[in-house]
Amino acid sequence: MELEKLTIKEIHQGLMKKEFSALELAKRFLDIIGRKDKDISAYLTITDDLAVSQAKEADEMISKNQEIPLLAGVPMAVKDNILIEGVKTTCASKILEQYIAPYDATAVNKIKKEGAVILGRTNLDEFAMGASTENSAFFPTKNPADLSRVPGGSSGGSAAAVAAGMAVWALGSDTGGSIRQPASFCGVVGLKPTYGAVSRYGLVAFASSLDQIGPIARTVDDAEIAFNAIRGKDERDMTSVELNFKSQIPNSKSRFHREYSTRSAQIPNPKSQIKNLVIGVPKEYFVKGIDSDVEKTIRNAIKKIEELGAKITEITLPHTEYALPAYYLIATSEVSANLARYDGIKYGLSKQEKNLLGVYLESRGKGLGVEVKRRIMLGTYALSAGYYDTYYLKAQKVRTLLKKDFDEAFLKVDAIFTPVSPTAAFKIGEKITDPLSMYLSDIFTVSVNLVGLPAVSVPVGLSAGGLPVGLQIIGKPFEENKILGIAKIYE
Repeated sequence: MELEKLTIKEIHQGLMKKEFSALELAKRFLDIIGRKDKDISAYLTITDDLAVSQAKEADEMISKNQEIPLLAGVPMAVKDNILIEGVKTTCASKILEQYIAPYDATAVNKIKKEGAVILGRTNLDEFAMGASTENSAFFPTKNPADLSRVPGGSSGGSAAAVAAGMAVWALGSDTGGSIRQPASFCGVVGLKPTYGAVSRYGLVAFASSLDQIGPIARTVDDAEIAFNAIRGKDERDMTSVELNFKSQIPNSKSRFHREYSTRSAQIPNPKSQIKNLVIGVPKEYFVKGIDSDVEKTIRNAIKKIEELGAKITEITLPHTEYALPAYYLIATSEVSANLARYDGIKYGLSKQEKNLLGVYLESRGKGLGVEVKRRIMLGTYALSAGYYDTYYLKAQKVRTLLKKDFDEAFLKVDAIFTPVSPTAAFKIGEKITDPLSMYLSDIFTVSVNLVGLPAVSVPVGLSAGGLPVGLQIIGKPFEENKILGIAKIYE
């Protein structure tokens, strides 16, 4: 039996029927990592002792004929900017190379309670700043679909691990597309939840008003199960929202109108639910510069859902062209503030110098990478006297206009379809020396973070070169159930 190809539900059934044990499953995945990761480099740390311990706990529960949660015994991975107590959390940075997390992130605490088996910590762009996982201070990760290409970023390690069968699912974080873009590049499913749907407590901050933890998985159903395990209010994160309620999805004429379950957002038989669904396709997302293969694949995906009965309508999101510059002003400004704590004093790398300024300069100079320094400087400049109103404040006004664009669009449509990225996975080294070109990789994803909406990347085909292409499905706030239901149609 190819255990590494089983879904979460199939693993659960196999464990309950005692067709295999959680320990056997964990060892199979650790063996696969040992064989495959030499070429892919998805993992920064392998937590084999933790995985074996957690697998034994799941087996013990089964041996006592206890009912176990769906995630119990399921091998998974965690991006290395999400804290796991007693395990290194490096954020792929030299400045935190030896940092041991003193507590669990809320999302990690929740999956531990569900009995998940944590295989290790996945690679990322340093402090989640990048779109290729080439900015890791330790090594780049490679795309399992083509080892000469990037897996996307910043959650490239998580996406690559799942795509290569080295984890059933993984946690990532998304600040401007960092779950969706690598999911698209690697041909897996990536969900960026609504801002506040998942607690950020224990996620090392990049840009606090944009960051969100979410799952990457091989199937939409697996992503949904993982999301249901980690979502909900957390008293330690005041931006988090309680989702354990029943509410009616707006647009009562739609067949998607149903109660939001306290335990599952799954929509049964999604193909039968598609009629009367109105899908918006923004003209601003099909512009000059998008790869013709990507556009063709996305257009075909849109046509398929139209053939099933959905109504497709062109919409406009007129301020889209300003989203990328607004994002990079807001994100870098928050970076400038959030990363000020890495000063060589309290934790992390500390260079001993003759005076305090020397400690600051040497610790940050030696510990932080080029891209992180670039973003700190951009943000510091945008927040400086004389430039705050010109740059940062204006970017926040653009953010308000973008929200208005989406609010107006969602008065007419149930969901919005766009490409995830203007290209499929690019070659390693192709854009690393051209920051502007790299930043343009986020052009179709940053708006979602700026306005706090949920979005999922689902694979819908291959480019002419055989590379995965993902469709981005954007929904209204806290309507993850709807976009996941639509995404299931493409499987």
